Amino acid sequence: MATTLWFFRWPFLVTALGLALAFWLGWQATGTGSGAMTFFLIGAILAVLEISLSFDNAIVNANKLKDMSPLWQKRFLTWGILIAVFGMRIVFPLAIVAIAARIGPFAAIHLAATDPTEYARLIGEAHLSISAFGGTFLMMVGLTYFIDDSKEVDWFCALECRLRRCASLRGLQVGFVLILVMVFASSLPQDEAITFLFSALLGLLTFTAVDLLGHVLDASQEVRATARVGGLGAFMYLEVLDASFSFDGVIGAFALTQNLFLVAIGLGIGAMYVRSMTIMLVERKTLAQFRYLEHGAFYSILALSIIMFAQSLFDISEFVTGALGAGLIAASLYSSIRYNRHPVTD
Repeated sequence: MATTLWFFRWPFLVTALGLALAFWLGWQATGTGSGAMTFFLIGAILAVLEISLSFDNAIVNANKLKDMSPLWQKRFLTWGILIAVFGMRIVFPLAIVAIAARIGPFAAIHLAATDPTEYARLIGEAHLSISAFGGTFLMMVGLTYFIDDSKEVDWFCALECRLRRCASLRGLQVGFVLILVMVFASSLPQDEAITFLFSALLGLLTFTAVDLLGHVLDASQEVRATARVGGLGAFMYLEVLDASFSFDGVIGAFALTQNLFLVAIGLGIGAMYVRSMTIMLVERKTLAQFRYLEHGAFYSILALSIIMFAQSLFDISEFVTGALGAGLIAASLYSSIRYNRHPVTD
């Protein structure tokens, strides 16, 4: 079986190249060794931030990938990582600025290179919409996991058993999310409330569309046998899910630096570690060995969704978000290890 270090050989290489590029970028921007070292350190911090925010993403990815064919696993871990790194960490911020400023994509790149302060301001103005969209999508993901009558293992039995029994109530997740959206929207000024509501509804519609498409594509046993179209449904679901996880990290990165290229380097390094963690979880069947680890990831998803909603009202540090997610996963890991030593009946 491959060692842990073997799984992370590519992230280590990307880390070395990325941090060297960050140092060079700092030298070009400031012309001083201290400025270059500042860029180097910010790149490293961004990578750590992305890893801490996205570890639960790796667990959820692994849960979905284990049921996909080897061909589609490989496609997600190659094409998917390219979309994650270049799409969400570079194209997504550029698209926000292009839409907000009503300029073309090349003009947005020029703005990022020549006026990073204005670029960061435009990104910040889109934060409300991103929080509402991402928070709604992630909350639907988390609730759908727990409100499922086919779910067999419970971590917090008193809560999760009740949620599982509610699976027969159609539309419960949607109703709960809409109530929460209305509560947060009612606390915002009218103009912001309209933006928040529209973005939240778009997030709900996106989840519904992706979920429906996945079910349609994966419905036929013959399709499952070929794993060609069914894999496409799972692939699309994972890509949208990764995008939702990335919203918070991309926006938070601009609190550390306004340089788009440094943001892409730092978050790209972090994304490579998330990919390797996903591969390790799938190949070592870690989710089967630690029965509550998946639960911790989905509790982390719910916590992140609430934090994204709350960010529409006040600032919450990304370090707090990362620490909360890591804490929930660590607690689930501890519970899993304790269960393995002293198995009990749920």
